[in-house]
Amino acid sequence: MSVIARLKDHPFGVIKAFSFILYGAFAIYSAFFPLYLKELGISSVAIGLLLAGGPILSLIANPFWGYWSDRLSNVRRILIILLIGSFLSLQTVFFTNSFPFLVTFLLVFFCFQSPLFAQSNSLILEAIEHTSHKFGSFRLWGALGWALMALATGPVMEWLGIRDLWKVCGVMMGLSIVFAWMLPQAQNSGNRESESSIKNGKKGNYLRIMSDKWFLVFILMGILISIPNAMNNTFVSIYMSELGGNSSLIGWSAFFASIFEIPVYLLFDRFLRKDRRSMFFCLAAVSLLYALRWFLMAAATSPYHILFIQALNSITFAGYYYVGTQLTAYLIPPAYRASGQAVYALSWGGLSGMVAGIAGGLIFQELGAHAMYTISAIMALIGVAGFTSMFVIAARLEVRQKNATQYEKTLL
Repeated sequence: MSVIARLKDHPFGVIKAFSFILYGAFAIYSAFFPLYLKELGISSVAIGLLLAGGPILSLIANPFWGYWSDRLSNVRRILIILLIGSFLSLQTVFFTNSFPFLVTFLLVFFCFQSPLFAQSNSLILEAIEHTSHKFGSFRLWGALGWALMALATGPVMEWLGIRDLWKVCGVMMGLSIVFAWMLPQAQNSGNRESESSIKNGKKGNYLRIMSDKWFLVFILMGILISIPNAMNNTFVSIYMSELGGNSSLIGWSAFFASIFEIPVYLLFDRFLRKDRRSMFFCLAAVSLLYALRWFLMAAATSPYHILFIQALNSITFAGYYYVGTQLTAYLIPPAYRASGQAVYALSWGGLSGMVAGIAGGLIFQELGAHAMYTISAIMALIGVAGFTSMFVIAARLEVRQKNATQYEKTLL
């Protein structure tokens, strides 16, 4: 029996393998594509503006693909379309010599690339519903793929040269398409609730999703926290290069940023209480660690400092990503899950990434990396205050509800 046939008999194993390949492919893109643009002679401001195109287009792409994923009840089909579109458009970018065409095809790439992670999360959540499996045990394979592939690609890029980045990206994205074809279709996508929602035209109703005040405030606070994270993702490789770091060191940086996500996901799987109060407390704690991380980045004077500071990403990003995904699933009804995850992804990589690409590029070039990270730390501290307030309000409401329940019992 072939390896592919064996994998098809183990659908959860296919999902884990797909997560490994998918995140590994985009770890390579994320870590080295800014350096590729720098090699072409593009300025830091222009790179920020170019990469801001992804978040800008995700404002349309995430809701659009989230709607159709819910409408068709087929996340797997949407993922295949997104991956094929991403592969073709990115390869076109690498073989384009004209700057206007580079911009055009890069924007096309963002239309397909930006919703990928939200849709993969939706597939995992649907597949594990009503099973004993936990979200973190699948997402950790994405962290492992991100860490190992970024680390392995560093020496490869030193050997090949940054201009040959298209080869490595092409191979990894091609593999992700192969594994996407083997993904299972979630069993609950055809349940009565979904069918009824489709018939009534209610799936993907973003007005209903955003009418939840808790979710709306969570999204707004998330934008504040994620802007610094997006600025770091865009400029950290350039920052390291300016401090004397080479491609191998940049690969190690991406490795340290992801490898320790694995125990974080497992710990959250085991200990996170899925109620508003607990999750808002976790988000406040993660935001505080984000502030510490950005203050340390502002004080860095060597690429090796950045290398070890990046290890905090495993707690900050993984913690926020995990809790945010679970909080979205908690606040949004199951029939609107893909759309809810699309809105969450929109806040994390859309609006925040747009601001980060434009403002971050200007700050990085005009004021320097130290100023950019100092501003990032201040924004994170504001986020700490916001999530702490939400935790306090949620805790008070919980106490009131308990007191009201006890009072009703005494009346009976």
